Amino acid sequence: MTQSAQVTEAAPGAVQPPSRRDRLRAATIDEIIQTARQLLVKDGPEAVSLRAIAREMGMTAPGLYRYFGSYEELHRYLCANIFTELGADIHRAIEAATAPSEDPHAKLTVKMVAACREFRRWALTHKDEFALVFGVPLPGLDDGRYDIADECALAFAGTFFTLFLELWHKVPFGVPDDEQIDPGLRDQLSRYRDALGTSIPLGAVMTFLRCWTVLYGAVAMEVFGHMRFALEDPAPMFEITLGDLATLVGLRYPLPG
Repeated sequence: MTQSAQVTEAAPGAVQPPSRRDRLRAATIDEIIQTARQLLVKDGPEAVSLRAIAREMGMTAPGLYRYFGSYEELHRYLCANIFTELGADIHRAIEAATAPSEDPHAKLTVKMVAACREFRRWALTHKDEFALVFGVPLPGLDDGRYDIADECALAFAGTFFTLFLELWHKVPFGVPDDEQIDPGLRDQLSRYRDALGTSIPLGAVMTFLRCWTVLYGAVAMEVFGHMRFALEDPAPMFEITLGDLATLVGLRYPLPG
């Protein structure tokens, strides 16, 4: 073996860095996704097509098929990109939250409020993206497959669920016993708990879903303009919603003086 071969040969099990070709391909894929997102925001979902993306990028539409096999595949990667960004923003908000005291209830309340406020802030500043991933079920979500859009959607949900688990373990709160839950709902909650890979009580799983319903409902109504009939500024109403969410998990908001 020559000396040059000895230098360049990778050690067994070593991870090879991506080649220049791989880096260029990854950069092009990212540019395609970002171009699709720009078209979504600029002209609406009906403007997002392979032909329009190719035109913006100076490519041919057939050329895009070297990167995505179909428009639906591109759509799923776009949704994944949005979920990933949103989850990262919420995670940063949680990490940056600081409580006025070391009281565990106060610390967890501040984290919960930070996460919910960031979800609302992101949604109101990214209405088109919010409508794409939360307005209607993702295409093919229930067809039995599992792909990058589902993976990133679950990672986003995991941001909230991880916080919920921390709350449950550090400051446990009361939940209904299994026997108190409607049998039809109980069976569904059991399947969902198995999907989550957790062993918390079914009543806690139900509370998590109730929290998400309250949060999503409040934010979606504001994003889609369904509060305008009564409120010009729904922000104070959202603060009341935060109090409702806190009550569901045994916390108090606003924090006591």
